[in-house]
Amino acid sequence: MITLGPRVIKTGLAVALALYITNWIGLEPAVFAAIAATFTIQPSIYRSWKQVLEQFQANTLGAIVAIASIFLFGNNPIVIGLVTVIVIIISLKLKMESSLSLTLITVLIMMSSQEFNGVVAAANKFIIVLVGMGSAFLVNLVISPPNFNKNFIEKMDSTFRNMSLLIRTAISNELTEKTFQDQWSQLRKDIAKLEELYKILDEERMKISKVKPFDIRELVLFKQMLACLQQGLRLLDIVEDHFFQSRPEQQETNEFDDQFEELIQYHEMILLKYSGKIKELESEEFLTNSGLFLESIIVDTSIERNDRLRLTIIGSAMYDYAFQLHRLNELISQYQNRKTDTDKALKKLFY
Repeated sequence: MITLGPRVIKTGLAVALALYITNWIGLEPAVFAAIAATFTIQPSIYRSWKQVLEQFQANTLGAIVAIASIFLFGNNPIVIGLVTVIVIIISLKLKMESSLSLTLITVLIMMSSQEFNGVVAAANKFIIVLVGMGSAFLVNLVISPPNFNKNFIEKMDSTFRNMSLLIRTAISNELTEKTFQDQWSQLRKDIAKLEELYKILDEERMKISKVKPFDIRELVLFKQMLACLQQGLRLLDIVEDHFFQSRPEQQETNEFDDQFEELIQYHEMILLKYSGKIKELESEEFLTNSGLFLESIIVDTSIERNDRLRLTIIGSAMYDYAFQLHRLNELISQYQNRKTDTDKALKKLFY
């Protein structure tokens, strides 16, 4: 089923607003403003503002080149083709690739016009571009501003549920091969989406923190949550490469299966702790047990050397996963304790 996200709806609103404004001002062709609006809508306020600035600079450059070329050489097809190449080269040199498409559209519309009246006509078309960009930025700023903190947590929860299923069944083979592969592919896509969400959050923290306050401690938590999911995916990759090739006995299979269950249960408990549903959670003992399990694999001389090496690689990945979970648990404790202290200080101040 196709769902309409906020960005899709806001693109439609930006196009409508751009058309209304250009028609009200009396600028033609209004559709050019709509095209500019579609290029400006971005997933975050900062990226929209960055896109507006880049497009303004790139389109100013394109307009200057177009006007100069028309005055000097006219606007025959060969000149338009050469100007297009020149604009592409300049844009790439100035690292304006993201605005290149709209810049080329600006140049082509200005140079292909049969009613070119010098600077006035060029200014008319340039204003149309600005109206489109401004409309998109205004819509992105006012209509349903993106809440990336909420989006990150929701995506992280759904990604963890998928990873939980895969890790719990990676050795037991309870899922069909097709289902397992489909879920595994989806997990990779979901983690890539989380990486993009985190990148946007980090961008906004660095660029607009003076306008929009950010809790840097929460951002550190998000980074560690992502690291835990990435390590879980790495563990799945390693299990796929090494476990069954190590020819494990049934006892070894059961031991690894139990360890995987403990890992994923502990991950789940940590996320419940973050959401405030459970109290303090001890992680030192859990990390120690993971280390002991790894040591038991290394010293088990009953397993052939090559098979033991494969199992040791898996055990190391399990320990890395446990370590990332331990670190996440510690960060959550620090975050919640500081938040509690802040709340108590505010209550004393105002009550």
